[in-house]
Amino acid sequence: TQSTWGFPRHNTLFTMAPKSKKEEPSKKAVKPKVEKGDKKKKKKKKVESFASYIFKVLKQVHPETGISKKSMSIMNSFINDTFEKVATEAGKLCKYNKKDTLSSREVQTALRLVLPGELAKHAVSEGTKAVTKFSSGASA
Repeated sequence: TQSTWGFPRHNTLFTMAPKSKKEEPSKKAVKPKVEKGDKKKKKKKKVESFASYIFKVLKQVHPETGISKKSMSIMNSFINDTFEKVATEAGKLCKYNKKDTLSSREVQTALRLVLPGELAKHAVSEGTKAVTKFSSGASA
């Protein structure tokens, strides 16, 4: 006889091979039983974010204003995207000029290329200020 799909029907039952009498214990690691008070705390995965810095700048500009979690997420994504663009551009500049080291000069040029007008000028001046502060602190 044939099934509805045209394959032959078999009236035989398929059985598994009989189990051997001598079975080895499983080699799975046995977890020690943990009593109620001894539960281990799960280590939280660290998520890197610019949230604390965004919040500090917000408070400098508008001390009375807050920011929602969704808005903070959007700002964090924006900063990550901008960082990626600037870093990529600075890397390209190093490659074009056959340099092995990405210096503040490449980052400054990348900022001028990536950011528009006035924003680029502010970014360059803040960057220069930060590098000067860092350099003076390192020698002292």
